[in-house]
Amino acid sequence: MRTIGALIFPGFELLDVFGPMEMFGLLSKDYELNLIAEHKGAIPSGQKLSAVADFSITERSDFDIIFVPGGVGTRREVKNLDLLKWIEKTARHSEFVLSVCTGSALLAKTGLLDNKRATTNKAAFKWVETQGPNVHWVRQARWVEDDRFLTSSGVSAGMDMSLGAISKMHGKERAKQVAKWSEYDWHEDSNWDPFAAIHELV
Repeated sequence: MRTIGALIFPGFELLDVFGPMEMFGLLSKDYELNLIAEHKGAIPSGQKLSAVADFSITERSDFDIIFVPGGVGTRREVKNLDLLKWIEKTARHSEFVLSVCTGSALLAKTGLLDNKRATTNKAAFKWVETQGPNVHWVRQARWVEDDRFLTSSGVSAGMDMSLGAISKMHGKERAKQVAKWSEYDWHEDSNWDPFAAIHELV
């Protein structure tokens, strides 16, 4: 049983969090899901629908997997030193570090991604690049895996990355089974990325 600490903050992107958590949650014997925020309680998403954080960052940092979503709120949170310190501390001791969309900007700001390959939402790519000048940003990728760090492109790409993470931990057949259960058409090729061209990154 691996514990997942999924970070949420005001302005987080709904699908960034709940698409991947659906995938991991279908393996309920393998993963324990937790929502965590700077302050526990109801946290409004970028779509105004709130989610309830089970823990505050002062209460827990002992997760096997840390999960960082994106959303409009990342523009503010890259300046939140308390949150960045928690991300850095928790990630240092976790087995895997996952981000979706502009969540990679928060990881980059801590220095965790320095000298590593990573990607992000292609519509926000140029802004995210400025948050981590020492990161090897990959312009065309659905998701990127570098050792224990998995970062994905925007929003729906998080589901593909999560299935990729499940494949890494449990094998491809298990990941395909989860995709079948959720009736999701998994893009298994991490290099599949039509949005890089759409946003003129390649």
